[in-house]
Amino acid sequence: MPNFRNIFRFAVLFVVLVFATMGRAMAQSEERVRQDFELGRATEILANIMREYHTSYVDKVDADNLLKSAVDGLVGATDPYSEYLSESDMADFEMLTTGKYGGVGSLIRKRGDYVVFAQPYKGTPSDEAGVKIGDKILAIEGEDMRGVATDVISSRLKGDPGTEVSVTIERNIDSRVDTLKLKRRRISIPSVPYAGYVAPGIGYIVHNDFIEGSYDEVRRALERLMKEDSLRGLVLDYRSNGGGLMQEAVDIASLFVPYGERVVSIMGRDSSSLHHYDTRYRPLAEELPIVILVSGSSASASEILAGAMQDADRGVIMGQRTYGKGLVQGTRPLGYGSYLKYTTAKYYIPSGRCIQAVNYSKRRSDGSVESVPDSLISEFKTRGGRKVYDGGGIVPDVRIEPQYVSRFALTLYAMGYMEDWADGYMRRNHDREIDVRRFSITDEDYSDFCRFIEAKDVPYESETRRQLKALERAADDDRYDERLAAVLKELDELVKDDKMSNMETYRPEIIEALNAQIVLRYAYSEGVQEYAAVRDSSVLRAVELLQDTAKYRQILREQHLPMH
Repeated sequence: MPNFRNIFRFAVLFVVLVFATMGRAMAQSEERVRQDFELGRATEILANIMREYHTSYVDKVDADNLLKSAVDGLVGATDPYSEYLSESDMADFEMLTTGKYGGVGSLIRKRGDYVVFAQPYKGTPSDEAGVKIGDKILAIEGEDMRGVATDVISSRLKGDPGTEVSVTIERNIDSRVDTLKLKRRRISIPSVPYAGYVAPGIGYIVHNDFIEGSYDEVRRALERLMKEDSLRGLVLDYRSNGGGLMQEAVDIASLFVPYGERVVSIMGRDSSSLHHYDTRYRPLAEELPIVILVSGSSASASEILAGAMQDADRGVIMGQRTYGKGLVQGTRPLGYGSYLKYTTAKYYIPSGRCIQAVNYSKRRSDGSVESVPDSLISEFKTRGGRKVYDGGGIVPDVRIEPQYVSRFALTLYAMGYMEDWADGYMRRNHDREIDVRRFSITDEDYSDFCRFIEAKDVPYESETRRQLKALERAADDDRYDERLAAVLKELDELVKDDKMSNMETYRPEIIEALNAQIVLRYAYSEGVQEYAAVRDSSVLRAVELLQDTAKYRQILREQHLPMH
């Protein structure tokens, strides 16, 4: 005989579930209707504003500029990584994602009334035509380029591969004037500018960005190092890598971790959008000891790679906390050749951590945003049980203070004085051969640079002097007596920003910067990377750790990372 009590209970429960489901569905439907109404209202208002400005504003307005301003304001209210890309912006966007463009293959810069070639890339049309750093662009297609802006000249040099451009130049070496016919090519900027050995058995790879083909470049660099010598340890340098294509990071991880290993997951507005990315290639160096160098400039895809390697206890992360960009951007066509690049999801590395440092969905009343507070930071575990934390970026296993560079030296560089002097050095020494790893200017050369700077205006004020001026103003406002005034005057003499005194104070780092400029002129950017590698204190620390097998293993086995 059936148990009617149980049947009745089941029936009641079924009815409750049905009505609950219907209630949720109705609530969701009402929410969708409300959101659709708000979207339609906002769209109509925006269209009405555009129409009124176009038809009735006191001055004639450009519809494209008006649209761009409106859209820039719209996407700017979300996060700094979302942006509207007009048809004219797409060429630059393509270069950022692919590292490729049609042109002659050189950086340029302004010097005086003219633009000069600042860095011809090796093996490009400009390089093959004999263009050197410092060569002045006098004319393009016979049109005088005196006073023309750098971005205009850049656009004139770029073009479809296979087309020609006539460039009249004044040689930096001997002031000779030549007219060159440069055939544009598809220029590919390497994402791996240098790979070599920095110590016996210790390889070093510099990886600058995650563009199409980055995996192939890193793999080829690794294979070459493995063929050249017995590779016993590897330093991967991601300190200047601002990220790029996520899939390239996943594929590069596959060089070092097992096939099918989880590298990153992404999730959008809700859990239904969760998607996992695992390695899809067999590793080349699954057991090779690795140190990954990172800094505050390491972001996005470089953080994914570093974080995945840390979570797998596969390598030691060394340097400073990374930037903390854990947001995924996608692109959608908007018509008329334009696109919307906008944030669609967040990254989560294998331990479950999100590397995003700032919550853009919650803003202060003034529109500013704040980093994740300590109270919301959570603890996670690597595969081997080491403690790691979220809250923004990747915290290194071994912390290194960033290398100090004086603002005075940076000012000399920013003013173009170092480049100008290096151009002159090349005019005097263009037939010289140099040893990239051991090169350095002489004391006589530095004295010559000092004489060069003595005649230049250097707009520099030290932080110490700024603070002293503020103290002097405060003391004057507070009406302190003459005794304090005398002390402040004495301090003023001690911290006086004398240009030539600063040239001596910051001599070592200025010499390093000048050396790099000269090496660039003899041996391209690859030579600069090689020059820097054997002097870089962080690289040397990484080499030291890789040579100490016991310490390396101890860090990966025992160390617990602090939160900050």
